[in-house]
Amino acid sequence: MEGRRAVPRGWMRGAGRAALAGAMLVAVALVAGATWLALRTYGATAFAPTPTGSTVSVATGDGIRSVARQLDARGATRWPLALVALARLRGVDARLQPGIYDLRPGTSPDQLLDRIARGDAMRAQITFIEGRTVRELRATVDAAATLKHDTAGLDDAAFAARLGLPDATPEGWFFPDTYVYTAGSSDVALLRTAHREMLRRLERQWSARAPGSPLASPRDALVLASIVEKETGSAADRARVAAVFLNRLSLGMRLQSDPTVIYGLGARFDGNLTRAHLQTDTPWNTYTRAGLPPTPIALPGEASIAAVLQTPVTDALYFVARGDGTSQFSRTLSEHNRAVSRWQRH
Repeated sequence: MEGRRAVPRGWMRGAGRAALAGAMLVAVALVAGATWLALRTYGATAFAPTPTGSTVSVATGDGIRSVARQLDARGATRWPLALVALARLRGVDARLQPGIYDLRPGTSPDQLLDRIARGDAMRAQITFIEGRTVRELRATVDAAATLKHDTAGLDDAAFAARLGLPDATPEGWFFPDTYVYTAGSSDVALLRTAHREMLRRLERQWSARAPGSPLASPRDALVLASIVEKETGSAADRARVAAVFLNRLSLGMRLQSDPTVIYGLGARFDGNLTRAHLQTDTPWNTYTRAGLPPTPIALPGEASIAAVLQTPVTDALYFVARGDGTSQFSRTLSEHNRAVSRWQRH
C-alpha cells in the first residue's frame, strides 16, 4: 500500500488566502450590487411633497451637495447623501447647469438630475414698456425674483460700463419688448439682450432712413425717437409729431418739448409743469437750449424710431394736445396760438 503524499503547509495557507480573497470579492460585489439597486430604487422614487418651496436653485459653480441640501431643507428627501451618490454614480455631478428648477409633483431624483444636466430650467419673462425711463426699467429688473441681480446698486456709469454700453448714461439704450429668459440667470445677460435688440432695430431703421434728414447719427435718431415716444398719445400722430421736430431742427428752431423739461427736472417735478419750469435751464431743457438734448429721455419703441427716420413731408412747425391723446398741427405761430387758446379753454 502506497503512503499518502504530504501536502505542503504553504500551499494550504495560499489556498486559504485565495478563498478569503474570493469571499471578500463576492461580499464587495454583493454590497456594490445592493447599493446600486438601492440607488436605482431611490432614483426612480418620487420626491416627497415640498410644503416650504417648489424650486431648486443651481448657481454657477454649485455642486450636487448644494442641491441635496436644498431638497433636505424642503423636506423633499430623507436621504440627501443618496442624491449625491446617485449623481456621482451617473456622472451627473460634473454637468450641473445653472438655473432654477421647479420640483413638479411626482418628480423623481433621476428626472431632476436629468433636467439639471440638460439645463432644462424654468423659463420666465419680463416686459420693458415704451416710454419708461432706465430708472423704471432697472426697478422692473430688480423686482424680478427669478433673476440673479448682478447690476443692483450700481450707479449709472458703473451700470453702463458693466453692460458695455456706448454711453456712460444708459438712458434709452434698451429695446422695449417682452423677453423670455432662463430663471436664475443674470440680469446682465437679459439687459445685454435688450441692448443688442435696440442696436439691431436702430441700425435697420437707420439704413432705410429718408434722404436729407438733419439727424447726423443713429444716436441722434434714438434721442429724437425718445422725445417723440413721450410726446405722442396717438399712434396716428406719431409721424407728424416727428416731422414737426425735424422741421424745427432743420430751421435751427428750438424743439420746445415739455417731456424734455420734465426729464431734466427729475425728482423736482411734482406733476404740474409751470412756466417757471420751462425757464429752468438744464441740459435737457429744449426751451432754453437749441438742438437735441444730450441723451434720450426714455425707451423709444420701433414705431417712434421709424417715425423720425421715415418721416412724411409736412410744413407744420407746431402742435398742441387736444386732450384726447391727439394733437392739432399748425404751420404758423398765429395758427398755433389760436389752437392753444381753443384747446386750453376746452
